[in-house]
Amino acid sequence: MTPLGLKLRAMRDERGVTLKEMAKALRVSSAYLSALEHGRRGKPTFALLQKIIAYFNVIWDDAEELQRLAEMSDPKVSIDTAGMPPEATELANRLARDIGRLAPEDLSYFSNEIARRLK
Repeated sequence: MTPLGLKLRAMRDERGVTLKEMAKALRVSSAYLSALEHGRRGKPTFALLQKIIAYFNVIWDDAEELQRLAEMSDPKVSIDTAGMPPEATELANRLARDIGRLAPEDLSYFSNEIARRLK
């Protein structure tokens, strides 16, 4: 599941909306919406994201959060380390190879640590 998918599922659950109901309102298939939630589809288009924001009638801060989550929800990431130090290439390859073996708390730790160091 992607960060956006997790949020969409939570928003649907909070409002008691089924996947089928939401898909119909957005004029997409329920299979597509399910794939979007589960990370089997890439991030939604800007137009679809705007429809989702309108569908849930969210306030500005929540709309910005959905847009941020969409940007961080591409399940098939590619990292170009050309021109970077060898350590960058090693890290990218190690992460690609081993990310599935990390526990959720480890993933949160590394994500938070990267964000902290980039401030």
